[in-house]
Amino acid sequence: MSEQRPTARQLVESMPKYFKPEKAEGVTAVIQYHLSGEGGGSWVIHIENGTCTVEEGTANNPHLTLRMDAEDYVDLITGKLDPMTAFMTGKLQLEGDFTLATRLQSFFGMR
Repeated sequence: MSEQRPTARQLVESMPKYFKPEKAEGVTAVIQYHLSGEGGGSWVIHIENGTCTVEEGTANNPHLTLRMDAEDYVDLITGKLDPMTAFMTGKLQLEGDFTLATRLQSFFGMR
């Protein structure tokens, strides 16, 4: 029996549960996720004062915007797709603070 694959929505909405405040000490950031395709959507992740919150919608001036297909996002978070490979092949598009982008994965213990 195979484990059911999580959806992009489930993964994004569970981010506060997996947040590691000690890894994001001193970070204040607004991160926009635009996930396309089936199961996609737009979410805003706020990291501030050792907390992480997620809400559906769009931010006016995010520090970082991440765009990718929802299925690729699931692969990325579950470890089936390497972040650098995703970026280099165009599956992951980033706009804004690239330093924040390189640190983002360390803020969460999803794997």
